[in-house]
Amino acid sequence: MTAGGPAASLRRELGLLPIAAVIFFNVSGGPYGIEDAVSSFGPGLALLLLILTPLVWSLPVTLVMAELSSSLPDEGGYVTWVRRAFGPFWAFQVGWWSWVDSFIDIAVYPALFTQYLSHWLPGMTPLARWLIALAFIWILTGLNIRGVSVVGWGAVGLSVLALAPIVALVVVGLGRLQFAPWEPLTAGRTSLAEGLGLGLAVVMWNYSGWDTPTTVLGETRNPERAFRRALALTLPVITLAYVVPVGVGLGAAGGWREWDTGALPRIGAQIGGPWLGGWVTLGAALSAAGLFLSLLLTNSRLPFVLAQAGQMPSVVGRVHGRYGTPWVAVVLSSVIYSAFAIFSFKELVILDNWLYSLSLLVELAAFLALRRREPGLARPWRVPGGRAGALLALALPSGLALLAMATAGLLNTAVAVAVALTGPLAYLWISRPSGSRR
Repeated sequence: MTAGGPAASLRRELGLLPIAAVIFFNVSGGPYGIEDAVSSFGPGLALLLLILTPLVWSLPVTLVMAELSSSLPDEGGYVTWVRRAFGPFWAFQVGWWSWVDSFIDIAVYPALFTQYLSHWLPGMTPLARWLIALAFIWILTGLNIRGVSVVGWGAVGLSVLALAPIVALVVVGLGRLQFAPWEPLTAGRTSLAEGLGLGLAVVMWNYSGWDTPTTVLGETRNPERAFRRALALTLPVITLAYVVPVGVGLGAAGGWREWDTGALPRIGAQIGGPWLGGWVTLGAALSAAGLFLSLLLTNSRLPFVLAQAGQMPSVVGRVHGRYGTPWVAVVLSSVIYSAFAIFSFKELVILDNWLYSLSLLVELAAFLALRRREPGLARPWRVPGGRAGALLALALPSGLALLAMATAGLLNTAVAVAVALTGPLAYLWISRPSGSRR
C-alpha cells in the first residue's frame, strides 16, 4: 500500500448525487428507527412533529450551511469556519466534541446491522454477532480508504436499496387504508404543549447532521454550488421518507401503541405479507451499512483537519498517495468504533443529541460572527431575507438546541458536561510543548 504523506493531496471526486446521498445518510438513512415516536407521543402528534421539525429546525440549519459552504468551501467545513471566526481553541472543541460524539453514534450501526441480520440467522451467538460487526466495520473501512468516489456512489446505491422497500410499503399500504393515521392526537401522557416541547427535542435528532457532510467540501466538485443543491434535494426527500410511510403504516396497520424501535418490518409484514416484511428488514440492514459508510467518511475528516492544523499528531493528517484519502484518520476512527461496537448505546441517544447541540451552537455563533466581522467576504449565496432572515435562521435552531439540552435530564446533562470538558483538557495537553509531554 502506498502510504502517501504531506505531498499527497485529497481529490475532488464527489458530484451532486454522491454528496446528496452522503447527506441523506448523515441526517437520516430512512424511516428505520422512527417508530417509537408514534407510541411515545401519539399518532397525530408524531406526524405533526415529523412535519414541523424540518421547517423550524432543519431548514434554518441548511440555509446557514448553504451560505457558509458557498463562501468558505474548505475541507473540514464547520471546523474551519469556527477557526476563522473564533480561533484554534474553539475549532478544536467543535472538532473534538463531534468526533467523540461519533464514538457513540456510529458504533450503533454495526450492532443494528447484526440485529437485522438475525431475522435470517436467529441462532447467532454474541461472539458471532461481534465478529460480523467487525467484518461490517472493516469492509466499509476498506471502501473508505479506496476513495471518496467509491463511498459516494456506494451511498447512492445503498440509499436506493434502503428506500425501495419503503416505497413498496407505501404503494401496498395505500390500497389498504382503514384508520385515520392522526388519531388519537396524543398518547395521553402529557398535554399537547408539553408533548410538542419534548417531542421536538427528541424528533430533531432524526433531522440532525446537516453540518457533518461539510467536512468533505474539499473533496467535492464545485462545492460552492453542489453542496447547496444537494441540501435542497435531500431535505424534502428525508421529510417525505419519514412522514409518508408513518402515515400510510398507521392508516393501513393501526396498532399505534405497538410501534416501537424496529417495528417497520413487522408493519410491512402486516400490510403486505412476509415478503414485504423481509424486504423492509433487508432495507433496514442496508440503511445501517449506508449510515456507517457515510458517517465514517465525514467524521474521519475531523481528526484529519485537526492534524493538518497541528492540533493532533501529524501522522493522522497523512493522505494515501494512490487513493487520495486520509487513510490514517479513517483507520484510527474505525479502530475506536470497533471497540465501542461491543457495547449498546441506544440509551445514550439523548447524550448524543446534547453534544451535537453544543457543537451546533458554536457553529451558528460562527455564522453570526463572520457576518459581522467580514461583511466583505465573498458570499455567492446568502441566507435570504437580509439581516432579519439571518437572525431568524440563527434563532430557531439555537432555541431548539437549547431546548434539547434543557430536557436531557440531570444524569445525561452531567455525563455530557463531563464528556464536553475532555475538549479543553485535550487541547491543553496537545498545546503543551512536545518535550513536556514525555
